[in-house]
Amino acid sequence: QVQLVESGGGSVQTGGSLTLTCTVSGRTFLTYIMGWFRQAPGKEREFVAAISWSANTRKYLDSVKGRFTISRRNDENTAYLQMNSLEPGDTAVYFCAVRERVITPNYLMGSMGLEHEYDYWGQGTQVTVSS
Repeated sequence: QVQLVESGGGSVQTGGSLTLTCTVSGRTFLTYIMGWFRQAPGKEREFVAAISWSANTRKYLDSVKGRFTISRRNDENTAYLQMNSLEPGDTAVYFCAVRERVITPNYLMGSMGLEHEYDYWGQGTQVTVSS
């Protein structure tokens, strides 16, 4: 059914920038939340950023606020993660995720950071930041 493909990963030095792209294909009625998670070797997967369908609601991991920006183009079924001022701690495999179903507004922000609220996942793209 639904497939998510990430692209844009690579290797950069500290302070550099990368932009990740997530493209969704297949049959879906909505991609109500599009999000990014990451997993470093030997570590748990953690939430990075998410954006609602209208783009009116966004949530970020505290350590990336002011450095990362999530955006989306609904007409292209695509989400982006612009990453600036990259640090070695950002090194990880980055995964795109989609929640298909609507969430009532009072639960939206809280749901964005929870893996089990998402329905579809990409294969991931490697980001490596060297010091």
